Amino acid sequence: MSDTTLNPEPKTHTEAPDWQAASAQLQLLRNNINRLLIGQEQVVEQVLVALLASGHVLLEGVPGLGKTLLVRTLASCFGGHFRRIQFTPDLMPADVTGHAMYNMGESRFEVRRGPVFTNLLLADEINRAPAKTQAALLEVMQEKQVTIDGKAFPVPSPFMVLATQNPIEQEGTYPLPEAELDRFLLKVLIDYPSLEAELKLAAAASSGRIEQHLREKPAGEITVEQLQQLQALVPQVALDQQVLDYAVRLVRATRDANQLRSPAGPRASIGLLQAARASALLQGREFVLPDDIKAMATPVMRHRVSLSPDMEIDGETTDSALAMIIDSVEAPRL
Repeated sequence: MSDTTLNPEPKTHTEAPDWQAASAQLQLLRNNINRLLIGQEQVVEQVLVALLASGHVLLEGVPGLGKTLLVRTLASCFGGHFRRIQFTPDLMPADVTGHAMYNMGESRFEVRRGPVFTNLLLADEINRAPAKTQAALLEVMQEKQVTIDGKAFPVPSPFMVLATQNPIEQEGTYPLPEAELDRFLLKVLIDYPSLEAELKLAAAASSGRIEQHLREKPAGEITVEQLQQLQALVPQVALDQQVLDYAVRLVRATRDANQLRSPAGPRASIGLLQAARASALLQGREFVLPDDIKAMATPVMRHRVSLSPDMEIDGETTDSALAMIIDSVEAPRL
């Protein structure tokens, strides 16, 4: 083997990002998902923002709106692995992360890895499990690793948790602790489709076309490596100092607002900038606009704040309170 192979020449420059190619790949990915998840374009947009920003998503919506279909479709569109955990009151932390087991034949302990070792993890009805089981996701969501029997095991890259919860049925549920809520980059609300979209959805589902499309390989499927390259582009999206200042002022405004009992912390500022950069990339831009910050502010903060008693009595929602706060903060003119 030659010395050149052993000691390759150091690169003297880095290649400029191919923004047009990235935009084309993202448009293809978005179209492939929207083809199956009919009538939920905004939900798809926000989930793709979280995926690009290497964040996690809390999906809230009543059953039957396609939350599982969304995750399955997303995994199939970039060739990733998908696992699902149905959270129940008797689910144990080891059922999520895995555990060490004694092998009698070989007289040694071996690690059995849990379903968390995947690219996309669907934590279905996460609030059905008690706090100790919910906490099994804390380490892996933050550090992308799982500690089993004192040893750290990294999960595959990319890694994303999409957790679902039903906003209506609260009997037998355990509210997520603030520490875990703060680890979700976005909270995405999935609502009923429009009449036109529901007609298309009913026709496609009843004829078996959706399941057929899921079994087929999507046209122009992107690879895991290409997705990682897209994620690496997000920090390179240009961010003007005035836009950065606007994002931080929006988050800090929640701390002086009478509408809220508990405000958003510094992790919301970081998440808002990550999401805005990813949103700009998804729109095919190399720079962040104040509109990107404004568009992502509510999904980034809605699970990180809580309403004041007066606002709850008046029938306001977290989203309406955040809308008032966002409107009160002046956006920069670039």
